[in-house]
Amino acid sequence: MSAPTDDAFYASVNVFDSFDQGADQARYQPLPAGWIVGNADIVKSTQAKAQGQAKAVNMAGAAVIAGVTNALAGQAIPYVFGGDGASFAVPARLAPAAAEALAAVAAWVTQNLGLQMRAGMVPVEAIRAAGLDVCVARYAASSNVRYAMFSGGGMRWAERQVKLGLFKVPAAAPDAQPDLTGLSCNWEAIPSALGVILTLIITPSGGFGDPRFTALAARLNSMLSDTSQARCPLPDNGPPFRWPPSGFSLMTIVTRRPGESVLVRRLLLALESLVAALVLWTGVRVGGFDPARYRRELVANADFRGYDDGLRMTLDCTVAHADRIDAVLAEARAAGVCSYGAHREAAALLTCIAPLPMQSDHVHFIDGASGGYTLAAMQLKAGDAVRPA
Repeated sequence: MSAPTDDAFYASVNVFDSFDQGADQARYQPLPAGWIVGNADIVKSTQAKAQGQAKAVNMAGAAVIAGVTNALAGQAIPYVFGGDGASFAVPARLAPAAAEALAAVAAWVTQNLGLQMRAGMVPVEAIRAAGLDVCVARYAASSNVRYAMFSGGGMRWAERQVKLGLFKVPAAAPDAQPDLTGLSCNWEAIPSALGVILTLIITPSGGFGDPRFTALAARLNSMLSDTSQARCPLPDNGPPFRWPPSGFSLMTIVTRRPGESVLVRRLLLALESLVAALVLWTGVRVGGFDPARYRRELVANADFRGYDDGLRMTLDCTVAHADRIDAVLAEARAAGVCSYGAHREAAALLTCIAPLPMQSDHVHFIDGASGGYTLAAMQLKAGDAVRPA
């Protein structure tokens, strides 16, 4: 049997439907030669979140995924949301369009959100020359969506290179306008129902294939089997929604068309969001849109955990169970099995990409509402997961 072409590679990648299988290195396939890894993140995202811009930071990260995937006209590519940024991989044929879209998103973020975004495109050959790799698998979070999982250490290496100012994409014009169709942040922050929102980033000290890390991942996953102790932060009927949504100003920026006045956009968006609120509150079907089904799919499709050269999760936990998870991770770190960062807070935040809400493949990224992955990553870098008081 011949190897799949570049364009067919991702569709051929293994799919698993039990998250426990994500630590199994045998399920991952290396990117073909010639592929390019894209990365973008917000400079000083910790400071931005501390200043109350967490929703804007998450919106910027999701904008990378929306802008690039929209520019590729339906070509499925592997990507991962990182809270204050995102990473993805594309075959060489699609790299120019992806780089142009990435640069446009970075310019748009600076111009419209007041945040500085750095962005780069790293050839997989450069990653392999550094002794690492990028391998990918697909996790079916539900029957409607499949999220990419990464191993090999290459994605994190590429991210570090971009942060050092290497492999930069050519800058776009300051007024560049990426296609952000489907990007939204209309949902409210989701308060913890069990006690605390716990965000974790856990990386293997001995490589992703280390059997000790595989055993640690299995132990952690078993600790999450009791949903009375830890679960996805979304309630069964979806997150809270109010009108006007707290993300109204951000959505005005995202949806405003070139040349459209801010006032006109705000009036139209107010009407659109009011209609959406009424539909979601009443549960009345409108055309082909079933709000009850959409809420169920939103929860099922949520991206609250994954593998990205390590294990990442945003969980709603009891305080006692969060303490138990901390103890297991501290023990594993002391034994040289992993490094980890953890952050606790009161609520989670949801950022969505739903180009066609009547279809079922809408994706939803979850992070902590005020610190989340950004502060967990800080602790990971410092090598010490200090629990906030």
